[in-house]
Amino acid sequence: MKRNFAIVGVGLIGGSVALKCRNIGMTDRIVGVDSNLEHCREALELGLVDEILPLDQAIKKSDIIILAVPVGALASLLPEVLNQVDMQVVIDMGSTKSMLAALVHDHPKRGRFVAAHPMWGTEYSGPSAAVEHAFEHKAVILCDTNQSDADAVEKAHELFRGLSMRIIEMDATSHDLHAAYVSHISHITSFALANTVLEKEREDDAIFEMASAGFESTVRLAKSNPDMWTPILMQNRENVLDVLNEHISQLRKFKSCLEKENWDYLHELMTNANQIRRIIQ
Repeated sequence: MKRNFAIVGVGLIGGSVALKCRNIGMTDRIVGVDSNLEHCREALELGLVDEILPLDQAIKKSDIIILAVPVGALASLLPEVLNQVDMQVVIDMGSTKSMLAALVHDHPKRGRFVAAHPMWGTEYSGPSAAVEHAFEHKAVILCDTNQSDADAVEKAHELFRGLSMRIIEMDATSHDLHAAYVSHISHITSFALANTVLEKEREDDAIFEMASAGFESTVRLAKSNPDMWTPILMQNRENVLDVLNEHISQLRKFKSCLEKENWDYLHELMTNANQIRRIIQ
């Protein structure tokens, strides 16, 4: 069944959803909402949306409202949207969930909201970064679905099946803990490594002449937008600190091996790390 979509935030995530849903015929019409006028212009030129409207008008004209904005904006946006919906389904795409869950727990329209986190992204942003097949075979986490209306959950399943995603359900607290391990720490590590190399580059700019695929893949995430990642790390502070402490402990083990020339233990640490192959093929 085709539905009218409103996509609030027509950047990387929102634009990719729009591109896929349009091309598979899931939607008759897509309305875009964005405070960035350049993004609005690009989204229209690229055919990601059919029109750009103010939020209140977009809500009235849509069956499904997708909130694809940075998590720092969701705190004010989600209650505003829920205040205006009737039977529309509201789906957010944020990377943190506990704060949002607490915020709307007692909202009279809580049942129309489905909290989602598609586990995909790149270091790029804006409508021109949209990728049609971005979500295929990736996981999407749906949180606290027992608090959402059954038909709202089914429509969310329908959306993510259309995006060819693997659907996983868990509570918001568990999501934020796991996200700290598999996503948030990766970005901190990449930012930190980039700063390390940039400091060294002040002494010797030849360092970048040596950079190749391994370095590029490791620091790729350091190009991510700080405006998006600062509120993510703020909202998931406690979990990220726990993971960061463990990560620092692991780095100290490697440092100690080199200082003490303990090559056997160094080899053991790397061999143990190879077990990640069970998770990442």
